[in-house]
Formats: sequence, C-alpha cells, structure tokens
Amino acid sequence: MRKSIRFAAVPALVTMALAAVPAAAQVAAEHPGSSGGGMPQLNFGHPLIIAQVVWLLIIFGLLYYIMANVALPRVAAVLEERRRRIEGDLEAAQEAKLRADGALAEHRSATARARSEAQAAINASVQRAQEEAAAKAEVVNAKLGAQIEAAEQRIAAARDSAMGALRQVSAETAEALVSRLIGAGTSRALVDRAVDRELAQRGRA
Repeated sequence: MRKSIRFAAVPALVTMALAAVPAAAQVAAEHPGSSGGGMPQLNFGHPLIIAQVVWLLIIFGLLYYIMANVALPRVAAVLEERRRRIEGDLEAAQEAKLRADGALAEHRSATARARSEAQAAINASVQRAQEEAAAKAEVVNAKLGAQIEAAEQRIAAARDSAMGALRQVSAETAEALVSRLIGAGTSRALVDRAVDRELAQRGRA
C-alpha cells in the first residue's frame, strides 16, 4: 500500500516541469537573443531561466522525497492501522454474532427441554391425582356399600320384626273379633292362615 501511495502521489507539477524543459530549450534555440518585452518568466533566452527550472526540479524532487519517505508512509501507516482495526472489529462482530447465535440456539433448546419436562411433570401429577382419586373413590364406595348393606339388613330386620308384630297383632285382633261375633272360640291356626293370606295379598299389591 505504501508503494502504491508513494508512486501515485507524484505531483502533477513535476510532470509538467519535465515536459516544459524540452519546450524551453527549443524556444531558447529558436530565439537565442530574444529579450522581448513580454513576461520575464518566459524569457527563455535569459541564462537564469534554466537555473530556475533546475532548482524547481530539485525542490520538487526534495518535496517528492519528503512526501514519499516521511509524510506518505505515516499516512499509509494510519490507513493500515485503520484497516487492521476495522478488520479486527469485523472479526469481533462476526465472533459475537456466532456466540449470540449459539446462545440463542442453546436458549431455545433449554426452553424446549424445560417445556417438555414441565409437560411430563404435569402429566405425571395428573395421572397420580387420578390414581389417588380412584383409590379414594374405591374406598368410599366400599364404605358406602358396606353401610348400605348394613342399612338394608337393619331395614329388613326391622321390617321382619314389624311384620311379625303386625301378624301377631292382626291374628289376635281377628281372633278376638271372630270370638265376639260368633260367640265361640275359633281355631288359632285358621286365624293365622287367614291373616297370612291377607298380609301376602297386601304385600303383593
């Protein structure tokens, strides 16, 4: 880069001065004694003009040397440093982007894994709750069944007892009514059969 800047920075005036030397020599050869009344800078017949052109070339050569070896290398160094810094920043940005992409992918993976674990935990909790509820329902149903069976047994015993008492009272009442109506004793067996038949008919009804 320094060489390209050094060779590209040759002043245009140096080229113009080098191109003007042959023209000045030709004018001086064609007009050896000319001392016209024009501009003194264009009086190529004057011996100092060639010296001025030579000094001009020397000064431009010194300027070119200073620019090429002092100023332009510093500018090139600054540009090179800036280029390296930009490239370093670009590489750092690329690395940061890659790290960010990796972190994002890891975050998405962790989120998906956490969501899956949470769903699995929820499903397990629901299944466990359902199993516990089913077990409790079975226990409650068993207790209720036992209580219902005991209640049915008590109801049946109470009904049998009540029916026995009713049968006895009915038989005694019927026997007393028959004895009062006909004035004679009646067979208790006949009364019991009649009461049982009536109770049976009422139970079927």
